[in-house]
Amino acid sequence: MASNRDTVPSFGRTFRQILLAVMAAVCVVLFVLWRIDSPRVERLRMGLIDAVAPSIEWSSTPFAGVVRMAEDFQSYSRVYEQNEELRRELQRLRGWREAAVQLEQENARLRALNNVHLSPRLAFVTGEVVADSGGPFLQSALLNIGERDGVEDGSAAVDGLGLVGRVSGVGRDTARVIFLTDANSRVPVIVKPSGRRAIITGDNTDAPRLDFLESVDQISPGDRVVTSGDGGIFPPDLLVGQVVTLQNGTVRVRLAADYRRLEFLRVLRFAPPPRIEGPGGLILPGGPIALPDLPDLSQDTTQ
Repeated sequence: MASNRDTVPSFGRTFRQILLAVMAAVCVVLFVLWRIDSPRVERLRMGLIDAVAPSIEWSSTPFAGVVRMAEDFQSYSRVYEQNEELRRELQRLRGWREAAVQLEQENARLRALNNVHLSPRLAFVTGEVVADSGGPFLQSALLNIGERDGVEDGSAAVDGLGLVGRVSGVGRDTARVIFLTDANSRVPVIVKPSGRRAIITGDNTDAPRLDFLESVDQISPGDRVVTSGDGGIFPPDLLVGQVVTLQNGTVRVRLAADYRRLEFLRVLRFAPPPRIEGPGGLILPGGPIALPDLPDLSQDTTQ
């Protein structure tokens, strides 16, 4: 009985060796067959493919169905996660909307109580973007408003989100706006909340840099960048964007304006406050103070 048990394993081992040798021989034959360049061999190859292809397609159909089911399940999972995230975002937005409505009502009540009059120095005129000459060396847009609409050279142009650029060239019915990303653009700004003053300089990239910063120690990504109003050309506190990078001492800004969807722009007509020329006198209810005459010390009184 021991010899019978030894015979069965040896037979199985021999069968596996023969099967492995046959499979290796078939692989070698197929490799050689596919490497031979001959019309007869080509017909033989095509015959083998025609004979094997239906069975391969039949056996691969269930696997393809399983793969599609797995992909659909992953897609449903992603849609479900996105749906949950959108619901949470909608809930947060509803809270912000309620807060905005309350602030608007409170602001209206305070204005009514204080009889506040808004400054008439700031007005705007809206124009449509009729042409965009964006390119590697010039980034600007052409508006269908001009001198007859009150547009002046150097005026600020904004969209619904933030500052877009300044007017550079005005005609009777048209005006050209140079974007903040243009290499010729220079705008004085303030980084909040640190209060650091700088100049945003365009370099034909989507994120212009901040130059002439005294120090970057108090500046971090996410800080708001607004116009400073220096020079009296732009009104102060116009949103420009946010600080995004602080690498190698170079600070760049992600602009708030959406340059990919510029259809209408507002050109601001800003009248800066009048300058104070000369010193002012001290005015009292009884009139100005009369100072006594002082002796002239320029002459020599020793004689």
